[in-house]
Amino acid sequence: MNDSSWDAPAGSGRGGPHQGPAPAGPAHEGRPAAQTRPMPIVPDVPAGGFQDGHGRGAAHPSGPLFRDETPHEHPQEPMSSRTPPPPPAPPAPRQKKSAGRDLGAAIGVGVGLGAVIIASLFIWKAAFVGVVAVAVVVGLWELTSRLQERKRIKAPLVPLAVGGAAMVVAGYVRGAEGAWVATALTALAVLVWRMTEPPEGYLKDVTAGVFAAFYVPFLATFVSLLLAADDGPWRVLTFLLLTVVSDTGAYAIGWRFGKHKLAPRISPGKTREGLVGAVTFAMAAGALCMQFMIDDGIWWQGLILGLAVAASATLGDLGESMIKRDLGIKDMGTLLPGHGGIMDRLDSLLPTAPVVWLLLVLFVGTG
Repeated sequence: MNDSSWDAPAGSGRGGPHQGPAPAGPAHEGRPAAQTRPMPIVPDVPAGGFQDGHGRGAAHPSGPLFRDETPHEHPQEPMSSRTPPPPPAPPAPRQKKSAGRDLGAAIGVGVGLGAVIIASLFIWKAAFVGVVAVAVVVGLWELTSRLQERKRIKAPLVPLAVGGAAMVVAGYVRGAEGAWVATALTALAVLVWRMTEPPEGYLKDVTAGVFAAFYVPFLATFVSLLLAADDGPWRVLTFLLLTVVSDTGAYAIGWRFGKHKLAPRISPGKTREGLVGAVTFAMAAGALCMQFMIDDGIWWQGLILGLAVAASATLGDLGESMIKRDLGIKDMGTLLPGHGGIMDRLDSLLPTAPVVWLLLVLFVGTG
């Protein structure tokens, strides 16, 4: 079969008895003609629009005549038939500031702790020493547990707990000399206790242990020194009130007016406005406490005391925030609902205790 026989049109005479010469021209030079589709005939549209078979005007087609023709809105289309624009979205409700904690639980726990402290402080001073010793032991447990979990540092808890409780008791019974001796023996016990384990990590473990001994129980012994004075319960109450008032002032003013960060890399929630609130509240409370609660105290001494407490409490809070940042945790524990752990409550109290003790000794003596 000839390869070109299928593309000859019917009736052309090709291959028939009356075959004639092909017409001249390039379209018939022995090559098959390309097949094409017939172009549709578009009738002319009169000025009055399309007409039907009876001569009546027909409606304009609803769609475009060609594929590349863009449909336009009919000039006689009424405005009411257009789709109305969607109504504007309502403004998003303004988010309220949140404290970030369960305030109800925090207030309840704070009131409960305050009742225990006040009762032990004014009923039996030795009971308050026991409360401080328990808080120290729990704080050491939280600190050493977080160090082991997050940094693989095994600070010896047993010598720290025993030595820490002994430091608090020695400060109350034997004064500053007893506290120093107990502190030295605790550090020595940490060094010896760690020798019972393999030497790998010995240096970092004992370093963390000695740090914990000074950070928690040693600073807490100054509370015992405050309590040992004749008006010891009132000195301790002044110390606690000024620290709490400083923290409350910083929180209240910072939450309401805080805009400028105090130390964003350490504690993003603290603001300079909050620091001003802490200083203002603490100085006012210090003047009242020195005038009415401390024997031979004068109101202007309370202003200095309040300023020092606000500074030390803020630094103590930032110091523990630095530790928690390094450990990658939010709280030291979960023992106190709404507060975190014991160490999260002792952070501003611990560094404030020696400051209050020293200033009261300078202002009114040891008592």
